[in-house]
Amino acid sequence: MNSLLQNFSKPILFICLGCFSFVYLKAWAKNMAFSASDSKTPSVLQLIIGFVTNFFDSLGIGSFAPTTSWFKLQNLVPDEHIPGTMHVGHSLPVIVQAFVFMTIIEVDMQTLISLIIASVTGAWLGARTIAKWPRNYIQIGLGLALSVAAVTFVLQLMNVELVANLAGDSLKLSGSKLLIGMTGTFVMGALMTLGVGMYAPTMIMVSMLGMNPIVSFPIMMGSCAFLMPTASIRFMHSNAYSLRPALGLALGGIPGVLLGAFVIKEMPLDLMRWLVVAIVTYTSFAMLRSAYIENSIEAGDA
Repeated sequence: MNSLLQNFSKPILFICLGCFSFVYLKAWAKNMAFSASDSKTPSVLQLIIGFVTNFFDSLGIGSFAPTTSWFKLQNLVPDEHIPGTMHVGHSLPVIVQAFVFMTIIEVDMQTLISLIIASVTGAWLGARTIAKWPRNYIQIGLGLALSVAAVTFVLQLMNVELVANLAGDSLKLSGSKLLIGMTGTFVMGALMTLGVGMYAPTMIMVSMLGMNPIVSFPIMMGSCAFLMPTASIRFMHSNAYSLRPALGLALGGIPGVLLGAFVIKEMPLDLMRWLVVAIVTYTSFAMLRSAYIENSIEAGDA
């Protein structure tokens, strides 16, 4: 019975994702047809940004922070268009990531689908509550929590007895662990609506629940592939994005994704676990730094 569920669940999930992809691409094609932009061809630099940021995205580092920095550093996109440009441009590479990682990485389909549904539900239902929370408080809390998680994971990798059995190599969650995982991805999906990435928290959560950290990739990419196209269509309808940079992210991002997927697939498990530590540590620092900067700006405006 479980084998039958495993065999039929993946095609159904792929069909659903294909439908989301079709709606997103159709909406973008229609939007481009009525665009007032003189040129619809991305520059070499815009393609390079798409390749580099999506390569690192497929490693679990995330693409939004480096894309924002690059856009602002070279003044490529108006500040008010950066969120929309990233959502519209990065959606297609993330969809490709989802198809690729759900194909090449083995994971229990009941676990995968449950966690994806929980994250999407969190984005739709939980966002109303979490959106009222101060963004910098969330960043500080998550940054500190990820710091503790990173230290704990390092101790586990060094076989410190107290935490040596926290991580494992399971491909599924069941019972109370599945409920914990669904709760976690529900909250992460809601936090995504505030611009707080779910990659690093998902990595550390599945590892602490005893799963092989590599299964975090289809979970992360699958969740974002359902969330981001919906948000992108909203940005398209309000024309709150820049077309050429978005096309650069999309077209340059696909080969970056494929290269990153190859790297992840070939990476040994121990090296994968150290990669998780590096990503979680980086994300923790980035969140705390962002919270500090936003607090400083608010203090200056006061």
